Amino acid sequence: MNAKPSKITLAEKGMLNVPNVPIIPFIEGDGIGQDIWPATQRVIDKAVEVAYSGKRRIEWRELLVGEKGFHQTGQWLSEEALQTIQTHVVAIKGPMTTPIGTGIRSLNVAIRQKLDLYACVRPVRYIDPVPSPMKAPQKIDMVVYRENTEDLYAGIEWQAGTAENAKVIDFLNSQMGTTFKGPTGIGIKPISEANSKRLVAKAITHAIDAGRSSVTLMHKGNIMKFTEGAFSRWGYEVAKERFGDRTITEAELYDRYDGRQPEGIVVIKDRIADMLFQQVLLRPAEFAVIATPNLNGDYISDALAAQVGGLGMAPGANIGDTCAVFEATHGTAPKYAGLDKVNPSSLILSGAMMLDYMGWTESAAMVQSALQATIKDGVVTYDLARQIEGAQEVACSAFAAAIIERLH
Repeated sequence: MNAKPSKITLAEKGMLNVPNVPIIPFIEGDGIGQDIWPATQRVIDKAVEVAYSGKRRIEWRELLVGEKGFHQTGQWLSEEALQTIQTHVVAIKGPMTTPIGTGIRSLNVAIRQKLDLYACVRPVRYIDPVPSPMKAPQKIDMVVYRENTEDLYAGIEWQAGTAENAKVIDFLNSQMGTTFKGPTGIGIKPISEANSKRLVAKAITHAIDAGRSSVTLMHKGNIMKFTEGAFSRWGYEVAKERFGDRTITEAELYDRYDGRQPEGIVVIKDRIADMLFQQVLLRPAEFAVIATPNLNGDYISDALAAQVGGLGMAPGANIGDTCAVFEATHGTAPKYAGLDKVNPSSLILSGAMMLDYMGWTESAAMVQSALQATIKDGVVTYDLARQIEGAQEVACSAFAAAIIERLH
């Protein structure tokens, strides 16, 4: 193939122009990134080759971010790296450490906020026969849309005992009627109409495009009425404003349609966060897409991942209007770094999500089916081998090789 590598570009209405040889930036990741990224790259490259008979391939471009970036450039996250992701539209990354003693609270959060990747998208679906604590894990097939840029993750807080904290407490006590006493840490939880509506709109768009039955607005609005309660209200508003011909509320479903959902119509409903946490355990089949503020999305996506085998099996992406970064959803596990031991499935499945996002759906489906076939054949890394009777424990790289053998 003689096609020249070139960038993915944005077309009208957020569509992508993807060349046959796209340049895709990658961040290896810290800790076990050195193990799971090479395994992932091999699987993705081979799937693309097989799916398109060598007519397409990916030109990878490494970005020095995280520990490798700090050691080689003195920067944990450079503006050049951020600009490269922005101009190349699609990128993928391994797990990142949280620097200690620096101004960056979290590299993951920094990337999301600086690039305005406002939707953290985490599909959760059971892969047979991965061990699960659930009696019927096959009923779990959801996509979580977590708002990525605000809520408590905005990091607006003042440490107890500081002069800045004293000013905030003095203002709140004297002007706003609060009665804080003694050392008290203060944080602000911003949730805006614009950011809430664009997140919910993206979730509804996915539900419509993917033929999913419902979008559930997860919130704690019974207590936090003007933040999480507002998120729910704004979610209903954007559904009516932008998708009025394709959505109905849960109340309308029963009042107007006697509980029988019209074909092609998405039901918009809401659940209090703690109630939803219980219901995804007891009645998971009732939920298809969940849209939620940042903190709720963090724990519900991890809890759902635990039901289908843990974070090692959970893919994820951070998506904005102009670019997207696909990522492993677990941590760096530094004690296993370089041992060729850990499960690369999260990053491999995130790579499949990336291929699907690019419109290379054939190769994405190939990766998913080959990974499932490998696990079903009992060829797994140590984390699953100790839970599956009769399984063959293999190294991270050997697991990738087994997946490649099953690509067809």
